[in-house]
Amino acid sequence: MFLSHDKKESIDRVLETARVEEVVGDFVYLKKRGTSMIGLCPFHGEKTPSFHVSPAKGIYKCFGCGEGGDSLQFIMSHEKYSYPEAIKYLARKYNIEIEETEVTPEYQAEVDRKESLYVISTFAAQFFADNLWNTDEGKSIGLSYFKERGFREETLKKFEIGYSPEEWSALNDKALSEGYKQEFLEETGLVIKNDKGRIYDRFRTRVIFPIHNFTGRIIGFGGRTLKTDKSVPKYVNSPESDIYHKSNVLYGLFQAKKAIRDMDNCFLVEGYADVMAVHQAGVENVVASSGTSLTTEQIKLISRFTNSVCILYDGDAAGIKASLRGLDMILEEGLDVKVVLFPDGHDPDSYIQAYGASAFKTHVEKNKKDFIFYKTEILLQDAANDPIKKAGVIRDVVESIAKIPDAIKASVFLRECSSLLNMEERILIAELNKIRLTKAKKDKNNPQNQPSPEFFEPEDGPPPDLFEDKPSQTDEHQEKEILRVLLTYGHQLVNWDDMTDTYIGPYIITNLSDVSFLNPVYTRIISYYHDELEKGKLPTEKDFIQHPDKEISKTAISIISSPYHLSENWYTMHNINVNDETQNLKSTVMGAIFHLKKKKVSAMLIAKQKELQQEKNEANEMILMKEYLDLKEVEKYISHYLGSVIIK
Repeated sequence: MFLSHDKKESIDRVLETARVEEVVGDFVYLKKRGTSMIGLCPFHGEKTPSFHVSPAKGIYKCFGCGEGGDSLQFIMSHEKYSYPEAIKYLARKYNIEIEETEVTPEYQAEVDRKESLYVISTFAAQFFADNLWNTDEGKSIGLSYFKERGFREETLKKFEIGYSPEEWSALNDKALSEGYKQEFLEETGLVIKNDKGRIYDRFRTRVIFPIHNFTGRIIGFGGRTLKTDKSVPKYVNSPESDIYHKSNVLYGLFQAKKAIRDMDNCFLVEGYADVMAVHQAGVENVVASSGTSLTTEQIKLISRFTNSVCILYDGDAAGIKASLRGLDMILEEGLDVKVVLFPDGHDPDSYIQAYGASAFKTHVEKNKKDFIFYKTEILLQDAANDPIKKAGVIRDVVESIAKIPDAIKASVFLRECSSLLNMEERILIAELNKIRLTKAKKDKNNPQNQPSPEFFEPEDGPPPDLFEDKPSQTDEHQEKEILRVLLTYGHQLVNWDDMTDTYIGPYIITNLSDVSFLNPVYTRIISYYHDELEKGKLPTEKDFIQHPDKEISKTAISIISSPYHLSENWYTMHNINVNDETQNLKSTVMGAIFHLKKKKVSAMLIAKQKELQQEKNEANEMILMKEYLDLKEVEKYISHYLGSVIIK
C-alpha cells in the first residue's frame, strides 16, 4: 500500500490531530516545565535535558544539537521515514483513515530497499504466527511448549510469538509464491544460502520471538530450539541488517515503554521468555538486551523514559560477575541502578513458574539492592581475607562510584561503602579524586565528553543585550526579535491607537517597508510573509514550521522556541509580579520595530560619518551633512518614541 499524494484533506486532518507532546512522548520521557516539556534529546547524547517540547506551539526544539520541528518532522527524523511513511505512521496512531492505492508490480520494484526489509519481516512474522496457531506441528510442538510454561494466549499474541516448521524452506517457498524477492529474504537473514547455493530457512523447528523497533515495526527475530541435542544452538538470532542492529534494540521495549514511563522504572532481564513471564505477571515495565551484552545505546533507550533501572538476575555467580561492567555503563549514563538476585539458580521466568506472580513481586520488592552495595558485597566475598584482592576491590568499587555524575549521590555511596569495606572515608575520597583527575585530563581535549550545561528557569523573554545599541553589535538580535514577534503575534488584531480592523502581521510588514534585513534567511521569511499577504492570506506559525524550505522551517522553529521558562510556582515562591508581554502588545510590537529601526539608523549614521570624513568636495559635503542631520532627526524621533511610549 502507498499514500496517494493528492489526498490533502486527509493529510491536513492528520497534521491537525497529531499532538507533538504525544508523538514525541512515545520516544522521549518528558517532564513538564512551565508551559513546555523537557527531556533528553534522542538525536544526540546528553545527560542534562536540553530537548524542549512546546504543546502550545506544536513544536520540539533541542538547544543542544539544534534539531527542531513538528510532529511530522520528528517522526521523519527519528525513524528515518519518508514523508508518506511519516503521515501513515501518524494516521495509524490517531486512527485516521487515509485513502490508499493498491501496490502495482512496477511500484513494488521501486520501493525503498529498507522498506522492503520491513515488509518481508512483517510477512515472516505473520507466517510464523499462522504456523503456531493453525498447523498441527505448530500446535503440538510450539504452542504446547508455551502452555506448559504457563504462558496465556493473550501474552503470546501480544508479543506476536510464532513457530517455524521443520521443513527446509517452508518460509522461503511461501514468500516467493507470494511475490516477495529472494534478495530481501537473504538480506534480513530469514533464509540462508550455503556454499553449494542451496536455500534453507534460518529458524527451522524453532519457536519464534519477533523483535520490534521503537514504533512496533518488526525488524528481526529470535528463535529457540525445543530439541535437547547439545550440538544444536539453543538460540539463533537475526543477523545485522539495514533495519536490525542488535546493540540499538531492547526486546519488549515497544510493549513496555508506556509502563516504564508510568512507573518511572525499568526492569532489565536476560531473555525473551523472562520478558514475557514478568510482563504476564503484571509487571509490564520490563525489557531484555536480546542476547547481547548491554550497550550504551540500549541504556540511552531506557533513559528516554526513566532514570531508574532494576536488574533481575539469576543466581549464577559467573554471570553476575560478567554483568558488572554493563552496570558500570548504566551508572555512567546517570541512571540509578538496583539489582535483584533469584535463589537456587532461578531466573525470573522459572521463579514465576515455581512460585507464582505474587511471590515474584514480593521477592523483587524485598530484595532490591543498590548496585554499588551489591557489587561491593560480591567482590568482597570473592576476595575473602586476601589483602591484595581486597585492595583491588576497593579500587574497583571507587571506580564505579566515580562514574556517577551526581556528586551528592557519589558522596553518599562513598560514606556507606567505607563501612562495608572497613576503610576510612577520606582514603576512598582520595582515590575517587585521583580517578576523576585522570579522567579529566583525558577529556580535556575532547569537548564531546564534557557535560551539557545546566538549564535554569529565568524569566521568559529576549536576551538581556537585545536592545543594547553598541556600534560593534550586529543587527542579528533585533532582526530575530522582530521576527519572533511577527510569527508569534502576527495573527492577532492590533488593539491600540483606536485600530480594530488591522492584524499585527500586516502592521509590522508595513512598518518594515523601509528596512532591509542582513540575515538572508530572515529576508526570505519577510518576503514569504509579504507574498502571502498579497494573496489575501494571513500566515501563522504553522505555515513557517511546516514550510517546504527547510532553512525557513528550521529558523522559524529556532526563533519561536526558548529554553527558558518560568516555573509554575515562581510567583508564589518569590512574591514577584513578572510582566507578561501579551498584556501590552503595543509595547512588544512597537518596541521590536523601533529598536530594529534605531539599530539600522545608527549603522547608517556611522556610514554617513565615514563618507563625510572622506569627502573633499564642499558641495557634496553639504549634501552629506544634510543627509546626516536628517538621520539624526529620525534617530531623535525614534529615541523619543521609545522613551515616551515603550518604557512607560
